[in-house]
Amino acid sequence: MDFKNQKAIYLQIAEHVMDEILSGKYPVDAKLPSVREYAAEVEVNVNTVSRSFEWLQNQNIVVTRRGLGNFVALGAVEAIEALRKEEFFQEQLPDLFQSMQSIGITMDEVVNQYHKYNNK
Repeated sequence: MDFKNQKAIYLQIAEHVMDEILSGKYPVDAKLPSVREYAAEVEVNVNTVSRSFEWLQNQNIVVTRRGLGNFVALGAVEAIEALRKEEFFQEQLPDLFQSMQSIGITMDEVVNQYHKYNNK
């Protein structure tokens, strides 16, 4: 896994797990690899993956079953979509609006381009 400097590694790993859930690699109620297995797979410290899985638990994406491991939670896909929408609205959209304003793009132009994009 290639890590970027802008975001904590444990969050990048959590995003990777979320991508795997969204892609269907790990469907709802599927068992995830153990923390040790996942750490070996992404080549990071076990504590970093443990922190990632803990973060995913706090977001209701992963549940731990004592003695069995970590599993994809019921409603994980919806939780991931909600998180990503919030991130888009809080982090990406303001930058987009600033760029639009600085080069004079109107919302009507964006809507027209959006419709062209969807009608490909």
